[in-house]
Parts: sequence; C-alpha cells; structure tokens
Amino acid sequence: MLISFFPLCRNRLVGSTMMGHSEHDPAFSERRSWNAERKLGAKRALKPQQVRAIRIWLDRERRVRDRALFDLAIDSKLRGCDLVRLTIGNLVSGGCVRARAIVVQRKTRHPVQFELLEPTRASIRAWLKCWGGTLDDYAFPSRPDHAIPISTRQYTRLVDEWVTGIGLRKDEYGTHSLRRTKASLSTSGQVTYGLCRFCWVTRRSRAQYAILASTLRTPSSSLRALRSDGLGSSTASSASPSC
Repeated sequence: MLISFFPLCRNRLVGSTMMGHSEHDPAFSERRSWNAERKLGAKRALKPQQVRAIRIWLDRERRVRDRALFDLAIDSKLRGCDLVRLTIGNLVSGGCVRARAIVVQRKTRHPVQFELLEPTRASIRAWLKCWGGTLDDYAFPSRPDHAIPISTRQYTRLVDEWVTGIGLRKDEYGTHSLRRTKASLSTSGQVTYGLCRFCWVTRRSRAQYAILASTLRTPSSSLRALRSDGLGSSTASSASPSC
C-alpha cells in the first residue's frame, strides 16, 4: 500500500509543477496576483463607539460567551493563540475573578500581565456561571469536545461576526484589531496608569510606553515607579482576586 502511494504522490507533485504557465505565455500576463483588491497591512482598531455597539449587539443576541471573550480580548491584549487557551484558573482565584492576571505568551515565552476592568469581570462571571467547569478547564471550550479550547480560526470567525453585526466590513478588522483597541485609546485621552504600566512590562512596547507616559498626567515619581516595578511585584498582586 505504501509503495504504491508514494509514487502516486510524486507523480502528482511533478505534474502540478510542469502544468504551470511559463512567464512568456500570453495567459501569464492575464493572471491576477493573490493580493489583488485585498486589504493588506495592519487591521484597524475599534473605536469606543464601535466597542459599545458590539457589546449592545452581543447582549441583544444573548451571546454570553462571546461577550466575555470580546471583553477579555480587549482588556488582555493577548494574541488569539494565547486568548483561547486561557483556563479558568488563570482568571479565577478563591471563587472570584482576578483583577490582574499573568500568562506566559506562546510566541515570546515571556510572562505578560493584564488588568481586568469591572465590566470584563462581570461578563466573565456571567459566562462561568453558565459554563461551570473546574480551574483546570479552558475558559472557552470547544463545543464538540470540552477538553480542548476553541480554535483560533473559530475565534477569527467570531470576530468577523461581531464586526459585521454592527455594519462594519470584516476585511478591515480582525483579531489584531482587538489587541490594538485599548492602546488606541491614548489618542482619545483615555490613558490609564494600568495601560501605561502594561506597555512598560511587555518588553516590546517600550516606545509605546514613552508615548503614553507623555500623554498620561501622572507625577514623575509614579512614572519612575513603572520602571522599577517588575513582574515580581505584579505576581503577588495577581493573586488577589476581586469579587
């Protein structure tokens, strides 16, 4: 079986290579590039009014899981691969949702801390009340198999549904739009100490920290505290839950 299978694969690969057009063929000039009429580059960040519109739309559709996932994606600013793999233990301690949490990013292998605001904690509590689960279970499990989380492709499809639900074009927004949303609030003057601290703790956001620090009206002693405040003190603060 294997002996007859591999030559078949080899013939298909060779045939597909030889059947292509040459660059001198007239049909080659008529072929369209793969990125023709496609939106390339960074995705747009959501505006505050668009964030409110998506929350209203999710509440009207009674999508409790999606509301918690949407709020958590904005507050955590995590990549999709890290967001979907969050466990209940990462978000809950002592029966209460944490005010701050720390996870290790899969791409950089560096720990990152994020702050959960009260609306996000409320939506997470509502979802966990419906889902249940233990501390070792995923916060957003897959529907066919609760032992695995939802896939990143499913998360991408959900984001497309959210933006199209309020009349936006899905080719202009993506999962990275949710990561950029909270940082974009600096242009509208909605910068907080926690956001400025996040940009300093994450090592790849030092330039963004300088921009936010100049926008944030905070005493210079507090800004110097950001430089000296490492992940050691944040680990202790993340253990304190907030009901």
